[in-house]
Amino acid sequence: MNHPLWTPSVQRIQEANIIKFMAFVEENYGRLFSDFSELHHWSTTEISHFWEAVSKFCTVKFSKNATTILSQAHSIEKAKFFEDATLNYAENLLGRRDETDAIIFWGENVIHRRLSFKSLYEQVSKVAQYFQKIGIKPGDRVAGFVPNAPEAIICMLATASLGAVWTSCSPDFGVSAVIDRFGQVGPSVLVASDRYVYKGKEHGCLCKVKEIQSLLPSLKSTIVFSYDGLYDHFEPIPDSISYQDILTAYEPQEIAFVPVQFNDPLFIMYSSGTTGVPKCIVHGVGGTLLQHLKEHQLHCNIKPNDRVFYFSTCGWMMWNWQVSALASGATVLIYDGSPVHPSDHILFDFIEQERITFFGIAAKVIDEWRKRGLCPKESHDLSSLKDMASTGSPLVAESFDYVYQNIKEDLGLMSISGGTDILSCFVLGNPIAPVWRGEIQTAGLGMAVEIFDDEGSPVLQEKGELVCTKPFPSMPIYFWKDEDRKKYHNAYFARYPNIWCHGDFAEKTEHDGFVIYGRSDTVLNPGGVRIGTAEIYRQVEKVDTILESIVVGQNTGDDVRIILFVKLREGSTLTEDLKNQIKTSIRQNATPRHVPAIILAVPDIPRTKSGKLVELAVKNIIEGCPVKNKDALANPEALKYFENLEALALT
Repeated sequence: MNHPLWTPSVQRIQEANIIKFMAFVEENYGRLFSDFSELHHWSTTEISHFWEAVSKFCTVKFSKNATTILSQAHSIEKAKFFEDATLNYAENLLGRRDETDAIIFWGENVIHRRLSFKSLYEQVSKVAQYFQKIGIKPGDRVAGFVPNAPEAIICMLATASLGAVWTSCSPDFGVSAVIDRFGQVGPSVLVASDRYVYKGKEHGCLCKVKEIQSLLPSLKSTIVFSYDGLYDHFEPIPDSISYQDILTAYEPQEIAFVPVQFNDPLFIMYSSGTTGVPKCIVHGVGGTLLQHLKEHQLHCNIKPNDRVFYFSTCGWMMWNWQVSALASGATVLIYDGSPVHPSDHILFDFIEQERITFFGIAAKVIDEWRKRGLCPKESHDLSSLKDMASTGSPLVAESFDYVYQNIKEDLGLMSISGGTDILSCFVLGNPIAPVWRGEIQTAGLGMAVEIFDDEGSPVLQEKGELVCTKPFPSMPIYFWKDEDRKKYHNAYFARYPNIWCHGDFAEKTEHDGFVIYGRSDTVLNPGGVRIGTAEIYRQVEKVDTILESIVVGQNTGDDVRIILFVKLREGSTLTEDLKNQIKTSIRQNATPRHVPAIILAVPDIPRTKSGKLVELAVKNIIEGCPVKNKDALANPEALKYFENLEALALT
């Protein structure tokens, strides 16, 4: 394709935050940029000046300014940003106190609630007072076993206001999966909901909460809130306090935000846990805030009074990412439940009724809309929508086409990729650049992203490892209980000396964009040729009768053969003709080496709670190896379909 799918208008470019940032840098640092690529080069060579400029342009509120922006810059692993600065994350998110909506909440189409900036500040104040009363101090952990409801945001901000550490997972996790996470970090407080709604059905949480309480001896308190915000029939469980009782017991007052070090802990995130006990990844206060502000304001063009939505649960990093939009003065819109219940159009109803300006969704949901033939531009008023983002898995080229043909023609479409490891993005959108079919637009400002071959040399328009060659502020500050930092080092720095190796198989394009082909640890290697799984998914998902698929490599002794599992539409059958159609599409549009040796139909495909395919778990199953922590999966029962398959027996 020799022309872009979309190009921003001259007016849109002129009004972009990033253009204002360039002018700010010129005025304050004497640097003049003719285009984005020059700005990006400056951001990765004058690293201290760049991040200092971001902090000033985005008006980060410090309690104490840094005397040194970057120390130990020679070592990515040991580098420290703003080392002697102090600030408070919650203070930076609670700058507004007017009656404008701060949070708008939909629990599917059943529960609608909204909270003004003034009310948000007051409720955070009350919860913080309660936390102070029970002795919560900097560094203590508060754990949320919570749906994506306003109280989750409020309790997180109250936690951060005291310099304490927030960690959360969604209430559809099994108890053992929760304890695998929270049990490692010893929380002082557990925050939970009485229930949540999914596909129109209420799911009670209190039995799980009681069991979790009994397995966390570190707890001082358990707070339970009502999912619908009503307490007329609310009955808290023993050894807990009702959220409503906290609001009643305290009067709102000025929050005494506790200043903490820039590199003190803010969030504990967890690896997926499908290959062992989840790693506890600790993210710092300042690095998280600064990186999110940069991404929101410069890459996503979020401004005060924008209305920002990202479909997420509280167990996925996109929840943390979205909530930080409050620091840009934006309204945060949260949705809890199924993205296709009670109808395929529910999220487009959300956009239309709440006038959403920035809309984020998992790539898999866009693929589902495409498969179901939705054409929301004909059924909904989407005039408020300016930008749309996609993440969770690679957005296939056909879904780029679908967005512009069926959702909106004048739209900045941003495929973004990063992860829990950095609580942000390596590659994402550029509001002043064209959108090319199937490509992520750019590396993030301040992110020295390259693609390395097996010898550790950078390559262009070749597939290889996505790496970052210079330090950035949202690197984890450490892993929990990893005193010698061995796990941390092995996770990111063991492959290439002094280079962050992220574990994505990717390519840098002629447009300085990026294509992600899947995780490096799931790359297929038949005949010694590396193949990214996303290359196969792209071809398979063109077949209308296939709802979704998963591809793995099966070791055969001296080689690897590609096995493709497909989930078919109801009433469809995996005939030889359909198999040949799949193979022909892959052979013609990828290479003959991509063609699966075996194609099998299964009733369901296993995924994590955040919707990601678990290729390694399936590979383990078909090779007779155990799968650990099945509770980390959204549908662990699906694994049984891959056990003892005669078609995969090695003779």
